[in-house]
Amino acid sequence: MWDGPTGTLTYSGLRVIELAQEPQGEIVGKLLADQGAEVIKVEPVGGSAGRHIGPWRDGHGGDPDHSLHFWTYNTGKRSVVLDAASESGRAARDRLIASADVVITSASPAQLAAEGIDLNELTEQHPELIALSVSPFGLTGPWADRVTSDLVSLATGGILMSCGYDDHEIPPIRPGGNQAFQIAASFGHSGLLLALIDRQKTGRGQLVDVSMHEAIAVSGELANPYWFYPRVLLQRQTCRHAQPSPTQPALFECADGVQVYFALILSDPRTWRTLVEWLATLGLDLDLGGEEYLSLAYRQEHFAHIQTIMESFFLMQDSATVYAEAQARGLPLGPVLAPEDLVEDPHLRAREFFVPVEVPGSGTVEFAGAPYRFSYGTGQPTSPPLLGADTDAVLAAAERTAEVGAR
Repeated sequence: MWDGPTGTLTYSGLRVIELAQEPQGEIVGKLLADQGAEVIKVEPVGGSAGRHIGPWRDGHGGDPDHSLHFWTYNTGKRSVVLDAASESGRAARDRLIASADVVITSASPAQLAAEGIDLNELTEQHPELIALSVSPFGLTGPWADRVTSDLVSLATGGILMSCGYDDHEIPPIRPGGNQAFQIAASFGHSGLLLALIDRQKTGRGQLVDVSMHEAIAVSGELANPYWFYPRVLLQRQTCRHAQPSPTQPALFECADGVQVYFALILSDPRTWRTLVEWLATLGLDLDLGGEEYLSLAYRQEHFAHIQTIMESFFLMQDSATVYAEAQARGLPLGPVLAPEDLVEDPHLRAREFFVPVEVPGSGTVEFAGAPYRFSYGTGQPTSPPLLGADTDAVLAAAERTAEVGAR
């Protein structure tokens, strides 16, 4: 995977067979493909489930080659269509797996068995193969065959209970962005990297069993230690960390209607002085420069007074001005942006985060780029595959390889 100091740190040369049909497995495959791995996505007749989820590019509703949902998780891959219910389809799948360094699945044990897949058996048959399973509840245990979704995983894993509003009569709120799938994929990618490193030392592959439920269960921030040790429960709070008791609001609206996030209870006296100096530029420091306000306890006791001043202060300025000035003064403040705002984010544009990709039949489309940069070169997303576009070429090559091996 390392081509030397003038080369590129990538997954070049790594051959991956992706049997995963759910995002937690597809994301791992995308991360590998974007950095140079050959990722062959095996799809059922009619295409993966993700191809039938909108929104759609250019009004092509229902077209499996124009699903933006599918594109998001499948850049850089090759598509092979197989009927795994047929003997010939399973034989072709077996030949592909025999040629692979890695096979990725996302199904439950019962689903894998129904498809004729035994991951332990595969790693015994192919000693160098790494079988990565990123399944809802893992391959063992009483819940192994239960079904899930992003929202169900966040709920059963404990994170959802910490997400929501100060008013606890309102139910918890799901964070957006398929966070459960993303978290599980991150752990899956890490587990695969460890297995690849181990294979470099030992020459042996292995089964890597990643449970989405467990990945969520260890991602609950402060909830676990607060309960394990002092035995206290966290309370969800609007747009701030869940805590055992209510903390002060941190969202403030600006003159342009955009809200900013700013935690007012600043423990460092120097930071408090900086804030008071900023307030003074608009004549709103009032009594806040008094020595008594250097005490965190005093500020907490008189927070309602501070908050009233701050609400007026932010309403007198637009969010861009507030953001720039706060950062110039070293204060941790940021605007609450919508996802579509990021498309024109000047910082992301300056770092060329968005990448133009030529997609067959759709022209040039911008995709989010790699979340990491390497000194010797970073891979980027390339076009997601058309349904079954690589079936003939990939299967013919696999058959030739199998014939050579048989001789």
